[in-house]
Amino acid sequence: MSRRQRFDDWPERYDRWFATPVGKAVLSYERALVLDMLQPAAGDRLLDAGSGTGIFTRAFLAAGARVTGVDIAFPMLRRAAEQTAFPAVVADMQALPFVDGFFDKTVSVAALEFIADEKRAVAELFRVTKAGGIVVVATLNSLSPWAVRRLEKARHDRSSIFSQVWFRSPRQLLEAAPLAGGVRTAVHFGKEADPAAIDRIEKAGQGQETGAFVAARWVKP
Repeated sequence: MSRRQRFDDWPERYDRWFATPVGKAVLSYERALVLDMLQPAAGDRLLDAGSGTGIFTRAFLAAGARVTGVDIAFPMLRRAAEQTAFPAVVADMQALPFVDGFFDKTVSVAALEFIADEKRAVAELFRVTKAGGIVVVATLNSLSPWAVRRLEKARHDRSSIFSQVWFRSPRQLLEAAPLAGGVRTAVHFGKEADPAAIDRIEKAGQGQETGAFVAARWVKP
């Protein structure tokens, strides 16, 4: 099964999970971290690479950014189009169909874990970002208990979407680009956490490297 085909039956399951109590909390903390690092603003020409069903894209649009989405799976983009209208194309983020320096800011959320060559993918984001622009990449953290559990589940279920993934630590994510950047994590609570305790757990985990979600930010020279 190709990387593209792995996502064909995923769109509804993906959105459905984010509608659960824990999924809503995960989305809230992940979205807040990405927005804080990216700082999308009115008029920004922004690329969302791996835009999927538009879960994060909608927040960028709400900030007034002019967003273009890219995803390797047409079913994900079709699902996004059912809910939000924004220009999107089927393409691989390792070979983006845009000229150099076209975007003010580029962002990729929860896509890099499905790509073996992270440096090639991040280099493409830098290529299409203008000088002085911001690049933000967020993925699943290899240091998190969430990653350990997903890998264990995939070992027993070869049909799992996580059967072939590359989780990365904060340090590994930063090293995907050849210049200094900043990195932060979020989602320090577990999947089975009591919803009433999530805010307290998350606050206690701030500053640690073991959050399930890790995001890096760079400014293109």
